[in-house]
Amino acid sequence: MTITTEEELEKLKAIGRICAIAREAMAAAMQPGMTTAELDAVGRKILEENGAESAPIVTYDFPGYTCISVNEEIAHGIPGPRVLREGDLVNIDVSAVKDGVYADTGASFVLGKGDARLETLCRDGKKAMWTGIRAVKAGAPLADIGQAIGKFAKKGGYTLIRNLASHGVGDSLHDEPGEIPTWPDRSERRRMANGLVFTIEPFLSLGGQMADQKSADDEWTLVSRPAAPCVQYEHTVVATPRGAVVVTLAA
Repeated sequence: MTITTEEELEKLKAIGRICAIAREAMAAAMQPGMTTAELDAVGRKILEENGAESAPIVTYDFPGYTCISVNEEIAHGIPGPRVLREGDLVNIDVSAVKDGVYADTGASFVLGKGDARLETLCRDGKKAMWTGIRAVKAGAPLADIGQAIGKFAKKGGYTLIRNLASHGVGDSLHDEPGEIPTWPDRSERRRMANGLVFTIEPFLSLGGQMADQKSADDEWTLVSRPAAPCVQYEHTVVATPRGAVVVTLAA
């Protein structure tokens, strides 16, 4: 999606805010002993109350309203009977559509008191996302995003999952210009058009390099290869001459 009118921008901001409210409500509701299906129901309620539909369901017939990934799972985790425990690393990914416009957001959390390494990974995962967002500017190379995030990751001794990319969003869940690397990629030659809508979502890890299918009987859930803790933070943004407009904020 490329924003060309104020009406389009307002619709994008509206669905972005709904996604953000659902993300924050789910994070606040998390507690040891609840299942990921119960947590998903919190997100479902927010979407329905605001007249939005789950983008994964609409687009892919995904078996859940949101994606909830726990510990070894790094993306596209299916809500279900898994029980959350103190210290779990939980990723909440909310994408939705309203009035024909899509937005996408996500964040990772340590539930309660957990491993200090995971707390630090979450802190730096969020910083990696904002490092990428600060590189957004209409007319600038798309590669600037991956270069900035890669520099941050290298300085901190982290790795980046290199087959889970940012992507265009707006007219659909996965929209033009397709995948956008959140790691250094010399082959990336495109530039950010004014009004271009896309996500910034690096997957920062303590050693992971690639995402792989969790098991033969689960076509959705992804895990890190090699196995390592991984966090994802994601905002939907609009490229402007003054930088990024972030639309997936709850306030």
